Amino acid sequence: MTKYVVNSGGARKYPEKAKGFFAEIFKGLGQKPRLLLCYFAQPREDWEQAFTQDKESFPSVFPDGVQPLIEMALPNIFKEQIKNCDVVYMKGGDDHLIQYWLKQFDIPAIWDGKVVVTNSASSNALSKHFWTCDWRQNMDGLGILPIKFLPHYKSAYGDADSRGPIDWEKGYKELESYGDTSLFIYALEEGDFVVIEK
Repeated sequence: MTKYVVNSGGARKYPEKAKGFFAEIFKGLGQKPRLLLCYFAQPREDWEQAFTQDKESFPSVFPDGVQPLIEMALPNIFKEQIKNCDVVYMKGGDDHLIQYWLKQFDIPAIWDGKVVVTNSASSNALSKHFWTCDWRQNMDGLGILPIKFLPHYKSAYGDADSRGPIDWEKGYKELESYGDTSLFIYALEEGDFVVIEK
């Protein structure tokens, strides 16, 4: 059984939500869980900087007494790194990049029994269908989770875009009628998450 903690993105803007998020992630894993941070949704040249920033900022929202051993994921050793971790946390970024990298691996088999954490683009990637804020259209995910997903719902995400603010209700309706219409839609506001065990 794999535990998926699926976040909308933007949790760092809401410290109380972020604390609840990490409390759920580390629940039952003790004081020194092994956390693998994965930046496959971001350009390769940004990974080290993002890793350094997260290592500095995350402890402020970790549960009291929890001091994870943190490692950065690398594609050439990703499978081995997953074997040696408790939590795989895939950060957000580009919808196409994350799917490109994840398709290189036998997922979900390689992380069976782990805690798998996603936000924004990585949450989209694991869904069956999603509405992407960047492209403002429906896309297909990898179908690992039998859900539809709409990240950053009703937020200011995209307000500064030259296309103008996102019409969230239009996006929701487009997703509702797309693909498998029997699937539940998780349209989560920023920092909110859902737990799915599968």
